[in-house]
Amino acid sequence: MESNGRHIETWNNCLRFISQVVEPRQFEIWFSKITPVSLQDSTLTVEVPSQFFCEYLESAFLDVIKAALKKEIGTGARLVYTIRPVRSQSAMTYPQGPGDPPTNKTISISTWQPSGNPGPFVFPGITRVQVNPRLNPSYNFENLVVGDCNRLAVNAAENIAANPGKTPFNPLFIFGGPGLGKTHVAQAAGLAIKKQFPELVVLYVTGNEFKTQYMDAVYVRNKLTDFLAYYMKIDVLIVDDIQDLASQGTQTAFFNVFNHLHQNGKQLILTSDRPPVELQTFEDRLLSRFKWGLSVELEAPTYETRLRMLRERAFREGVNVPDDVLEYLATRIKTNFRELEGALISVMASSTISHSNVTVEQAARITENIVGEEENSLTVDKIQGTVCDYFGISRDTLLSPTRKRQVVQARQISMFLCRKLIENISLATIGNETGGKDHATVLHACNTVSDLCATDRVFRKDVTGIEAILVKANH
Repeated sequence: MESNGRHIETWNNCLRFISQVVEPRQFEIWFSKITPVSLQDSTLTVEVPSQFFCEYLESAFLDVIKAALKKEIGTGARLVYTIRPVRSQSAMTYPQGPGDPPTNKTISISTWQPSGNPGPFVFPGITRVQVNPRLNPSYNFENLVVGDCNRLAVNAAENIAANPGKTPFNPLFIFGGPGLGKTHVAQAAGLAIKKQFPELVVLYVTGNEFKTQYMDAVYVRNKLTDFLAYYMKIDVLIVDDIQDLASQGTQTAFFNVFNHLHQNGKQLILTSDRPPVELQTFEDRLLSRFKWGLSVELEAPTYETRLRMLRERAFREGVNVPDDVLEYLATRIKTNFRELEGALISVMASSTISHSNVTVEQAARITENIVGEEENSLTVDKIQGTVCDYFGISRDTLLSPTRKRQVVQARQISMFLCRKLIENISLATIGNETGGKDHATVLHACNTVSDLCATDRVFRKDVTGIEAILVKANH
């Protein structure tokens, strides 16, 4: 029979043995989530968060668990798993690190008097400011699913985290459509830097927040100098959605901050929904600086990456979602991680509320309003095929390097319509699927078509005619 507290003592002894064999990080992830429930005769019962958790323990750590049980209980030892009810457990933190948000040291900045610029004999005051890094602890590298779509960006961010300000990736400019993980990669670098270099001051801010702070400093508080002094004290500056720095004054302020930080070996990480070449409202001097380091695009995840992301997120939440449902979601939702995660959360909520596994049919109904009708979505292939049919040329001819006028115009029209009609597609993607063209070529083609539509009636009729065919076919 079970003795009071004996199951806890036995399991703690097992853990001490296991911790000497298993790598510390693996031990923390997999064994800290196990709770001893009872010990009856030679059978130890433990509670685990999910079925997947149980299966992974059996596949990865069976030998060491057997050895620990044999040492503590004897040769007839048995281990029985029970699954923790989802409704009684909080969201798991696997595989993220500590949940406490990072903190920065207090910094001192020189401040001018509020009356305006001081005279030659007026010394600035010193103000101590607490800088909140504003980093989300869950946006770490351990929680980031890596695939072909983001591997280069993640590798660059990891290099930066190991040696901030001293790599060729300064600035690191990450661009791509919404929901592809730009914020996650950028903040993961910030979190890793704070962990390895706690003395560094890290700050995450959005482009819109920077713009609002600048306007407040200039038009309300008359403290532009204080504003600039504050940002020039940052060691690692992460600016999300840099495209929102639209006004000239804001760009001038950021230019000065950028120059100061870069020249002093500080790290800059920038994200944008478009590549530098498409930031047409930005000053040339800023655009040239964005290109000093590494510009890397995040692309739509592959099926394998989407499925891996779904499995890891479901496991982290302690919810057992059937494989066929996860495979359905990974097949159905192709655009970005955010839509994929939203669909999974809806499925998990349904599973939790009904206390049952969700079927593929239920998942289809749940996600119907999220993804819409995939079959009718426009693709580069569909647009290129329609353009080829309209002008009576083959796809090979359209993608060939020929400079014949009719083919060049057809190629330019296809690129123009791809950019106009396909949501969140980048110039790089269009160029890659149009014979390997670069950003500049695609941008030039789009500008050329736009100019010709404004001046050539016959050309405009061709473009609008092709667009009408595509729009009609898409509904």
